[in-house]
Amino acid sequence: MQHTANWQDCPEDKIMISSFENDDIGKLIMRLTVGGLMLFHGIAKIMKPGTVEYIGDVLGGFGIPGFVAYGVYVGEVLAPLLLIAGFQVRLGALLIVINMIVAVVLMHAGDLLSLTEHGGWRLELQGFFLFGALAILFLGAGRYAMQPD
Repeated sequence: MQHTANWQDCPEDKIMISSFENDDIGKLIMRLTVGGLMLFHGIAKIMKPGTVEYIGDVLGGFGIPGFVAYGVYVGEVLAPLLLIAGFQVRLGALLIVINMIVAVVLMHAGDLLSLTEHGGWRLELQGFFLFGALAILFLGAGRYAMQPD
């Protein structure tokens, strides 16, 4: 094999790298990851119903009616299921984005500029859900979905 000055000029490397160029697989992985991990949070709220009442109390402190707290089921159960299934993906992603903005404002605003003892952003999980869903909102479902775009 002849060595080249640039790795991109090597045909073997091009073949190897190009085998990983699949936007639709990337979108599927992103949808399943964001949707699957967010769904665990929704299931936890279903299994521990007092959480929704607590969220309602926090909303009440902002002058928002407590029943709005049930919207957490939309953002953490319905929306993730939409992402996982690949149905109305942009709507599901938008619902997660809204859910996460509300969660950050209501529950985590004080940590917005904080780091953990290990140097990570204190809101990295919330950031992952927010920005991951935002990316899906712009990327769409991809080919491997009930409703491809």
